[in-house]
Amino acid sequence: MKMLKAFLSLLVLALLMLTALFIDFTYKTFSARPRILEADAIVVLAGGKGRIEEGIRLFREKRANKLFLIGVDPVVRKSELYHQKPGDPTPDNVILEKSSRNTLENAIYARDLLVENKVNSILLITSRYHLKRASILFRNTLPTEINIYPYPVDTGNLKTDWWYNPGSFKLLFSEFYKYCLFRAFFIFSSGEIQPSRH
Repeated sequence: MKMLKAFLSLLVLALLMLTALFIDFTYKTFSARPRILEADAIVVLAGGKGRIEEGIRLFREKRANKLFLIGVDPVVRKSELYHQKPGDPTPDNVILEKSSRNTLENAIYARDLLVENKVNSILLITSRYHLKRASILFRNTLPTEINIYPYPVDTGNLKTDWWYNPGSFKLLFSEFYKYCLFRAFFIFSSGEIQPSRH
């Protein structure tokens, strides 16, 4: 009986801790705000609604000298995504990455491009619900001297009243679960995927 009570107490404690961590994750997800600043490059994680459009808008505003579109479908051409208008930056500074197929690969392939182009700071654009996971992956993949400024894009599939919306709750909890897995991985990993820039 004592062992059962101890087990139940530990289970309740674990659930309380999980709930607190999830609420903190959710609060930080919704409290993230786009930063009005300039960087060396804009990095857009393709695949979510509105991400590429927002990255191109900021690039046209000259918030960065280069625009990296990461995880683009291999059949898509640059001219289909970016049409230069009078006064716009040159398409030569728009770089498409077409090999990565998930967020970890996004970070690894983006790292190689950013190091090659001697980038020191980025605006990291992705959907709001995806921002914390993308940020921890990029922070633990990119060289430490590259500054990362997370930039959320809002989409209709994430509601602010997420506790009433099963789809939003499922989306948030799925991201929370993946975020926790990667955070644990980076705590115990030896850091091979974060090379120093030479």
